[in-house]
Amino acid sequence: MSSKYKFHNPDGIYFVTFAVVRWVDVFTRDIYREIILDSLKYCQKEKGLRLHAYVIMTNHLHLIISREGKNLLENILRDFKKFTSSALIKAIKENPYESRKEWMLEIFETEGRENPNNKYYQFWRQDNHPIELISNKMMDQKLDYVHNNPVE
Repeated sequence: MSSKYKFHNPDGIYFVTFAVVRWVDVFTRDIYREIILDSLKYCQKEKGLRLHAYVIMTNHLHLIISREGKNLLENILRDFKKFTSSALIKAIKENPYESRKEWMLEIFETEGRENPNNKYYQFWRQDNHPIELISNKMMDQKLDYVHNNPVE
């Protein structure tokens, strides 16, 4: 991963994006969006995540975040991605109403096999490209983007 994609300032405010591998439209179902929301709430309460803005799209999410306390943002996001990927794969497997189950699991399994960091499945793309918001202009731009992304 390039150094330009790291959290250089531990006390900064960042815009990050998480995308599902192959841009699979997982978050069209409420049950999967709830896993994301519950995990964000947990990270806020237990890990010091400060969530300034977010949007959950059908196959990715955008966050404007910072931290309070001792946990570094990269560690919070690592844990968030690890937990949510496992929880979402499990929810897909156990959802008797999921008509796309086999198709999605095949994609996640194939992506997992191709990535030496995984044993079985890969849900999230490896990158999240954090962008530190170092000015009010940048903050306004990304906040507008988060608010308008679902509309456009």
